[in-house]
Amino acid sequence: MPVNLSAPDPRTLLPVAGVTLGIAQAGIRKAGRKDLLLIRLDEGARVAGVFTRNRFCAAPVVVCRQHLSMIDPGHGVRALVINTGVANAGTGKDGLARARQTCTEAAQLLGGTAAQVLPFSTGVIMEPLPVERIVAGLPQCIAALKANAWGEAAEAIMTTDTIPKAVCRQFQIAGATITITGIAKGAGMIHPDMATMLGFIATDAAVSQPLVKSAVAYAAQRSFNCITVDGDTSTNDSFMLIATGRAAMPEIVDAKSTEYAAFRDAVTAVAIQLAQAIVRDGEGATKFITVKVESGRDADECRKVALAIAHSPLIKTAFFASDPNLGRILAAIGYAGIADLEVEGIELYLDDVLVAEHGGRSPAYREADGQRVMQQPEITVRVVLNRGKAATAIWTCDLSHDYVSINADYRS
Repeated sequence: MPVNLSAPDPRTLLPVAGVTLGIAQAGIRKAGRKDLLLIRLDEGARVAGVFTRNRFCAAPVVVCRQHLSMIDPGHGVRALVINTGVANAGTGKDGLARARQTCTEAAQLLGGTAAQVLPFSTGVIMEPLPVERIVAGLPQCIAALKANAWGEAAEAIMTTDTIPKAVCRQFQIAGATITITGIAKGAGMIHPDMATMLGFIATDAAVSQPLVKSAVAYAAQRSFNCITVDGDTSTNDSFMLIATGRAAMPEIVDAKSTEYAAFRDAVTAVAIQLAQAIVRDGEGATKFITVKVESGRDADECRKVALAIAHSPLIKTAFFASDPNLGRILAAIGYAGIADLEVEGIELYLDDVLVAEHGGRSPAYREADGQRVMQQPEITVRVVLNRGKAATAIWTCDLSHDYVSINADYRS
């Protein structure tokens, strides 16, 4: 079961004016499951995204980037089509043709051009996309379009997820109530190098295209780029932000305004909640672990240390076993790649327990205290470098027997 995570109540997932969603069971990989989602946008919506840096990026990622550059940038997107089951990655020119056919077929049904449609896929890599099933399922999606289908949409993009992930918040800008609703999928192949998942956040806020683009990059860096389950960066990572402009408010155009800061921070808060839900639902996860690195010279070295800890299979398996074999954490700090690190100045805490200082075990540390913390479902590892004022946080999980079983059986 996910770590302190429950399925969202669909009644709390408020519609976003200018967005409708339709779901179909297209049988893309398995029969009888929701596996095709169409998100239709009213004219005038602004759209921006960030994508995987994996050089073997999937065909839909290539097509999305091309389409976003072809239209009045991001301003003109009318639909997003998302399928699960087959990733359409590692499929060469044929995969690109199938992704483009998806866009063409959706555009013919909805009106507009293929460049106004963005495709997304997730699932098994290096298998051909059954585009004929997508084409057959699109009319079902269109017939099912409605504004309050965010809960079903969250289910339709799942792969190995055990639970749908969706968040909704409202906040005030210039006297107007703004709605932000988002969904994400991810449980395995999660490693921060853009987003490591699929995520879609929509808002009715009126925001200029450059600031939508700025906000999605800002949010990704502080949310999805701060999670890791297994150290594997997906071929299909995509995180999209949609601003429909339907709220009764002046358009935000100034990056230095308090209105933009409020908008950016609200989007980031939703993205963080979705990102943490991915870690809580990490394949086989039994514990949610926050790794904080403080008092570094800069954010980069803090991030190096945090990721070294969060990636280590030895550390993650120790957490699964509730075994306070905490010398493994010191070893990870030491190999994080900071050449001039002075180990004598480092302090290591496990929640409130001081584990190490002055280059070794703290005289006050007792293994029973470490054991007590390790048995908790939520744990914080805090490393104080005592080199400066920078800090960062990474979210991860333990590594269990079930992770191996899930991935060994993934295609069956």
